[in-house]
Amino acid sequence: MEETKQRKRKKTRSGSELSRSTTLESADEDAALCLLLASVWKINTGDHSDPLPSSSLVKQCLRKVLSFLSKLDDPASRFRKIPLTALFSVLPLLLKSNNPGIACLCAKVVGMASLCVFEVNQQIASDAEILESLVAGLRSSSRRVKLSACCAVSDLSTSLVGRQRLLEHSSLETIMVCYLQVAKYFVDSVALFPADNGFNRSHVTAGKEHELPLSLLDAVIVLVNSCNVKQLEGVPSELSESFLFHLKELWTKLHPRMYNSLACSQQKYLLSNMRVNDLAESIFRLSTRVKCATFLPIDQIKRSIFGLPQSSFKNFLACYWEVSPFLISKASRAVDEEDIFNSFLNSINPKDVVHHLLSSVLHCAVSCPPIASDELDIFNFLKSERDSLGMPIIYQQDIRVLKAERLSNTEKHLFLESLSSCTQSHHVFSFDDVFTCEEAYKDGYTVAMRGMEFRFKSIAAITEGLASLFGQPSVGANLYLTPRNSQGLTRHYDDHCVLVCQLVGTKQWKISSPRNKLLPRLYEPPDGSQGLNVDTVPNACTQILLKEGDILYIPRGYVHEAHTTNDVQKDSAGLSLHLTLAIEVEAPFEWEGFVHIALHLWFQDWKQHVSSDLITGTPYAACIGLLHFMIMLLGGADPMFHKACLVNSICFSQDTDHWLYQSQIAIFRYIIDKINESSNFMETLQRLERLIQVGEDPFRRIRWIESFKHKEEEANERCEYCVLDVDAKHIYGSHPQEKETLEAEFFMVKSEFCKQVLLENVVPRHRLLLEKYRKVRKQYSNGMLSLHRDLD
Repeated sequence: MEETKQRKRKKTRSGSELSRSTTLESADEDAALCLLLASVWKINTGDHSDPLPSSSLVKQCLRKVLSFLSKLDDPASRFRKIPLTALFSVLPLLLKSNNPGIACLCAKVVGMASLCVFEVNQQIASDAEILESLVAGLRSSSRRVKLSACCAVSDLSTSLVGRQRLLEHSSLETIMVCYLQVAKYFVDSVALFPADNGFNRSHVTAGKEHELPLSLLDAVIVLVNSCNVKQLEGVPSELSESFLFHLKELWTKLHPRMYNSLACSQQKYLLSNMRVNDLAESIFRLSTRVKCATFLPIDQIKRSIFGLPQSSFKNFLACYWEVSPFLISKASRAVDEEDIFNSFLNSINPKDVVHHLLSSVLHCAVSCPPIASDELDIFNFLKSERDSLGMPIIYQQDIRVLKAERLSNTEKHLFLESLSSCTQSHHVFSFDDVFTCEEAYKDGYTVAMRGMEFRFKSIAAITEGLASLFGQPSVGANLYLTPRNSQGLTRHYDDHCVLVCQLVGTKQWKISSPRNKLLPRLYEPPDGSQGLNVDTVPNACTQILLKEGDILYIPRGYVHEAHTTNDVQKDSAGLSLHLTLAIEVEAPFEWEGFVHIALHLWFQDWKQHVSSDLITGTPYAACIGLLHFMIMLLGGADPMFHKACLVNSICFSQDTDHWLYQSQIAIFRYIIDKINESSNFMETLQRLERLIQVGEDPFRRIRWIESFKHKEEEANERCEYCVLDVDAKHIYGSHPQEKETLEAEFFMVKSEFCKQVLLENVVPRHRLLLEKYRKVRKQYSNGMLSLHRDLD
């Protein structure tokens, strides 16, 4: 009897399923939605009187909705027919369903709807309940549900609004955790699907059995690369560092395929949306939060470079800095197990340095795109350079392969087409180019690698310490490998001071004094008066043979050249390997820059003590603008204005008896006296007029001061002063009587500034600007060091 009843129920159910299934297949979207709502209502109320299980009907309804979405010829017009409010109201419940099939189908509906119409994507992104349910799906114990929720998140992430809303709902942290839980064997399975437009545009692929970790990683990369600083800092540091470690492992696996990636069969591999440059950007972004370089004590750096006695650095600054070349012999340095260059030398194997540098290093190095000297937002840099991250090295930017023709004082470059003015794109190194460099070296070419502080942590530690020692934002490092009896660069001078550290072999240097006593400034065009193309008088030159372990200091502006000889030294085969440490003094950190900041700050403080009516009725802002311009003119003629300001050196002390304080206050007083003594008001006005008439910006060289802010300025509207706000046209076009008034006010303002300005008041705020510069350089360095993980 019971068996008969069961058969009857089964038959009745089958008939009901057939009837409802047939009805649903022919139903329109409204009918499907009504059935979906009714089924959800039954799930909520627990009404199971209908012989057809509600979950089965829900699945059929969801499939109907998916079928409808997949056939949209005109998505915008068709979506208007759907009561979206009603549809969205049931999605959160279905996404959280205990039935994996329902949850997966619902996630697919969310994903497909997000892709069909931008407005719908925004509506979904604005629905907090749907987003929270999606994030809950990522935490599901069901692998199917995780994958479906992840795909929906990726589809929603195709819009900026979608990405930002997902970040607000902690989806990034959730997906990171999910990935780390399933990524155990994932790295071993990844491969590359090469693109025609470069290695860094190749797509990451993985075996089909790794679909979940690949999808999770894809979603994380998109969200990480959409984060602002605050959002990235909101990720727990331990989670961020664990995920970064996995990304670096993945980069280590993929990066060796830079020059010889092979196409993967799409039948065996899943192709992700993630490209190599996307992966590189995520590594770079996450690395901005961590410390990559090893810390070196300042005393160790001073001993290793400037010699054993504690007074050696003091003596160097007093007698040689920006004044004269200076040889620091190996015998006078602290060359022992604590030598700061040991770590780098051990990493490049000095006994086989040629093969290691020309094979291993060139294969592992990636391009380091230049960052603007006044860039104060690392993410702004990433916006413009994200497509170039992870690329192979680029000729001229990262590496030069050249030799000097001594008779004509010209340079012969290996890749001539890279220097052609007709060439639109950069010369990106290929696999064959690396081997070409090895052959060129045998033929007498020097290999010069730039940006070594971004490729080796050991060098980054040295440059970071030197930057602190000299109170500058950063120090650069280039490496030069020259075969015997050869010369790489022709006779030239640099716009920065250098410390030439002879690591292997020997090199003969010839240095001559500059004819122009003005120190050259960074990024300014070469000065022909230095006599680069004129035969140097022998007795006017200093000849120095730099031996292994020696360090040579060359001030900016000193003309120099160097070559190897035929002498074969022990274990060096006559070659030379030297590291050049470049101490670059940027405009804000010259003494002229310091005085511009002093004037800027003095004016802000002065305005606090003067009534607004007096300021409005008097051309004080014009006077300040003219004074800035006059300081620029004085700086163009007086060498002292060009000198590096060392008040931010780690050795600086405001103790008036301290040796460095005394040297810096002497320079400061000299410059203030020069400004006070200057009476060339009309010349300043005329020079300003000429620049404006030819359409030039008279304040171009000090535009960086616009970025200088401090708390008082940000809090007070009266302090919204900028030198570029000065109406220069009105100044030079004024009536003669107005000019006389302006001249009197100008001298009064100048006199008050020179009497009241104090070094001690400017130093703390100048240091704040330095920290802004340093922060961005440090973030850039951390990002690039992470992309060069294989080298150190």
